[in-house]
Amino acid sequence: MISPLKQLRYELSHLDTRLQLILVSSIVGVFSGLVSVALNMGLKYGSLHLKELRTIWYAIFFPALGAGLSIFFLRYVMKDVGGHGVPEVIYSITKRGGLLRLRSSISRIISCLLTIASGGSAGPEAPVVISGASIGSNIASYFWLRDQQRIVIVASGAASAIAAIFNAPATGIIFAIEAILGEWTSINLVPIAIASVLGTEVSRVLQGNQIPFQHRGFHIYWFDLIACIGLAILTAFASVLFIRVLRAVNKNSTKWIRTSWLRASIGGLVVGLIGLLFPDVLGEGYEYIRSIIEEQYTPGIFIAGLSILAKIFATSSTIGTGGSGGIFAPCLVIGSFTGLFFQRALHTLLPHVSLASEGYFGLLGMAGVLSSVLQAPMTGIFLIIEITGGFDVLVSVVLVSVLSSTISHIFNPYSIYHQELIERGELYRPRTDAKVLSELKVMELLERDCHVIHPHMKLKELIPIIEKSHRNYYPVEDPESKRFLGLVYLDDIKPLLFNTSLHESVVVEEIMNQDYEIVTPDDELTEVLEKFDRTGSWSLPVVHGGRFLGLISKATLLDHYRKELLAQEPD
Repeated sequence: MISPLKQLRYELSHLDTRLQLILVSSIVGVFSGLVSVALNMGLKYGSLHLKELRTIWYAIFFPALGAGLSIFFLRYVMKDVGGHGVPEVIYSITKRGGLLRLRSSISRIISCLLTIASGGSAGPEAPVVISGASIGSNIASYFWLRDQQRIVIVASGAASAIAAIFNAPATGIIFAIEAILGEWTSINLVPIAIASVLGTEVSRVLQGNQIPFQHRGFHIYWFDLIACIGLAILTAFASVLFIRVLRAVNKNSTKWIRTSWLRASIGGLVVGLIGLLFPDVLGEGYEYIRSIIEEQYTPGIFIAGLSILAKIFATSSTIGTGGSGGIFAPCLVIGSFTGLFFQRALHTLLPHVSLASEGYFGLLGMAGVLSSVLQAPMTGIFLIIEITGGFDVLVSVVLVSVLSSTISHIFNPYSIYHQELIERGELYRPRTDAKVLSELKVMELLERDCHVIHPHMKLKELIPIIEKSHRNYYPVEDPESKRFLGLVYLDDIKPLLFNTSLHESVVVEEIMNQDYEIVTPDDELTEVLEKFDRTGSWSLPVVHGGRFLGLISKATLLDHYRKELLAQEPD
């Protein structure tokens, strides 16, 4: 007797593609929402119990202990890799057909709990994104979905997780499309939207329908809109500083400290020491955002300015050394302090000018920093509007988000998620040459019907081979060692073919070309295409270990490019 689950899998595999995506994304949306709620509740529980102990002197070691345990759990218990998480999801979508390990759905959640609850400066977003994406990937594989369908379901899992953690369904949709997929199509939008809404509803049923940061109504003056330009410049500067400090910490800590758990522990200790002077850098820091938006933050402008730098260095010490966590929450904290500092600075310099409240500028600062760091202004706009209910400041939020992300783009052209992949040469965006060609390999295009000749062959022996062959390129190899020596180009020897007096005297070694580009089996096809353009050749030899394997032609490459482009079109 067939089990109900197997029967469901069989029935679903015979449905229309769009209906398949809708049904599977619904399942993924519910499970991803549950995982997000579990993480959220775990963080609240852990932070609540540890917060009482943070006044004790040895509390400075809590972040170090949490970060070290987090890495130990990931590497040695779950056999998983560390890292940010979101780049891993993007890479799986663009290079691996959306395949992700199932254990990542659990390992990142637990490691995130250990890092943040102990005081690490990070947010829960990246762990829930990779967890939701992993759930989507494995459910899609269980229902025998193809690569293109699995990719959509992976994005649906990520959308549901973000939507549930922030109670923000529109943000989940925008984030998945703008930051994860990088492609707006109707076949993507519907299942992602369904998963995002279901994940949010799961969160609302279990945690209540509350926006994270409630604000009072703002009185906005004409000067405030002009001030948005100055704030956008400041948030762009804060974003660039944050990204560069984070990358510098990651690069230098990896270079100086090889042991992963020790590196993360030292980073946690730095966070603990910073937390002695600036307790607002510990954990997510949402309570300080709330106090700024509700205009209850009492420390002065000097402390607000230092808090920006403290949060940047604390987050860099947490994530840059390998701790588990996301950058959404740190960006919101940095942004809220940036907005607060800007408002107080304006008020000090222009005491007679009517300004909107600190909460207004704090909210705009959050939008500016998040949009700039992610290089995703739509995500920043929708998140801030949804988590604060600030529809009355929509124009200001759009203005700051777009200006800030545009300015920061000059200094950091790529988002913090994409930069890591670009440095490794692993970013393949939809509908680009790199993405299409990444699905093909040199050995798939190899042409083996080549007549191999040897260097001591006379021209008269070559002529019968040319008469039978349809090729213009003839590889030359040593008959004993089989080592590749060069190529004979038909165009180069045509004048010799009609001079019969040379047929006996000219040997292949004299007419072969040794000035050529070679292709290896491991070369990316984007590199091969560049070699074709650079040399002006229509065929290049493929050589491995000094042995000739075959030819790769530009015509064959372009033909497969066209076929792969059609295969990647949405159904």
